[in-house]
This record gives sequence, C-alpha cells and structure tokens, in this order.
Amino acid sequence: MTLSLTPILRLSALSGLAVLLAGCSMGSMFGGGTSANADLQNATATPQAVAQAQTNALPVIATECPPIKVRLGGEAMYYYGNGRVGDPKALQYQGVIDETSRNCVVSNGQITVNMGVTGRVLLGPAGTQTTVNAPIRFAVERDGQAIFSEKYTLAVAVTPPAQTTEFVKVVENVTVPYLGGESITIWVGFDTRG
Repeated sequence: MTLSLTPILRLSALSGLAVLLAGCSMGSMFGGGTSANADLQNATATPQAVAQAQTNALPVIATECPPIKVRLGGEAMYYYGNGRVGDPKALQYQGVIDETSRNCVVSNGQITVNMGVTGRVLLGPAGTQTTVNAPIRFAVERDGQAIFSEKYTLAVAVTPPAQTTEFVKVVENVTVPYLGGESITIWVGFDTRG
C-alpha cells in the first residue's frame, strides 16, 4: 500500500485557501469592520469649516477661461478692384481667420488674458499685391459692454510666386476686472471699417 502525498497536499492547499477567503469577508483582518465605515458615514463638517472652505474657493471663472469667438461678419475680408464688388474676376485678395486661442490667469479679482489668431491672406485672380494690410480687432465684453477693444493692422507679405501667406497676431496681458457671476466673451475678427 503506497500512499501518495499529492492528494494530501492538494487538500491542504484548498483548505488553507478556503480559510483565507473566509477571512476576507469579515470586514478587516485587523478589526475595524463596519464601525470604521460607520464613522466615515457620520462625519460632518462644522459650520466654521464650511465657511472657511467657501471663502477660499475660487470663482467659477477661475477654472475656465472666457470663450473666444469670431465676430459674425468678421471671419473673412475681401478686396475688389475698380469698384467691382462681388465680381470674382476682380477679387484682388481675401483674408480668412483659421484659428483662435486664449490663455488666462486669474489673480486678485482680475483675469489676465493672452489672446491670439491665425489666418491667411490669399491673392485673387486680379491680385498683384506683395503686401496686404489685414485689420484685426480684438475685443472683450462683460455682460454685453465692451471693456477692451483694439484694432491692429498687420502688414502681411505675399512673396511671389506664392499666392497665399499665413499670419499670426497675439495680444498679451489684457487685464479684465472680475467681480463674480459676469458673462465675459472675447471677440476677434477682421475690421475693415475706417
């Protein structure tokens, strides 16, 4: 009669595993169990702690930069020769806005904004210009009122034989007072008015 150790070892290993798994369902191997969870569920903050957290909280705008939008009608500009407005054959050049961007820092009740735009100038069928002036306006509105508005004229060089050239304009460190709860919007677009 030979006795094999393999079945005995298997049985011992299974018994040990069963004891170990049974211990997992007891809340905690080192005590605590449900009383530790009950302590967490019954935890409350004092009114002073809540008031302190509210005074230290940042306003909603502090976590989000105001949106930057292209003003309707300001997304493109067209220049026609000889007063032939709208005639595709008389188009000398056009400008288009491709991308906008902004970055904000909030500190001491003010938002400091860096805003930028990229675009292109494209020569048309009648275009022979080597430099095109692209008038770009940046504005910041708070609750529908302009609090910053500045027009920048960019001299965009078109080097032959190229028919298109990109441009970039960045306006830095525009400071906007923030009281809380206002609706702030950054606007950009071509401004061809005098």
